[in-house]
Amino acid sequence: MKMHDFYTIAHLVVAGIRVLTHQKSIPPSISSVCDLLAISGEKGHHVVRRLTEIGVVENISGAYGTKLFIKDHLLLEKISREETDSRLDEEVKKFKDGQKNFSKKIESFKADQEEKKRKLFANLEKKLQKGKEPL
Repeated sequence: MKMHDFYTIAHLVVAGIRVLTHQKSIPPSISSVCDLLAISGEKGHHVVRRLTEIGVVENISGAYGTKLFIKDHLLLEKISREETDSRLDEEVKKFKDGQKNFSKKIESFKADQEEKKRKLFANLEKKLQKGKEPL
């Protein structure tokens, strides 16, 4: 099941924090919530970071790792339902475009080096041919 809007994913993460806190009687880690919701760690960290910025979740680092606490669940309703996770998609697209441009530069550089090498060998061959001619 794919969820594209941040509103739904945010609600699921907060619900996951509540469920895991109830089950284990300790605040969960981000990886525990990701495992429960079957989402990638990167996606989970991204959602938790955004929820922390909004003020819904608080993450506290301690001796036993980083734990998640629900700070103000009512702020979830201020998230737009139409808001997609476009910032992440835009960043991925910019990164891919940058990689394509970098690959093109590398290919251009390799082609230039091959052309220089070909010209160098052609010049050396001409000089050798001149040296072989009888006097």
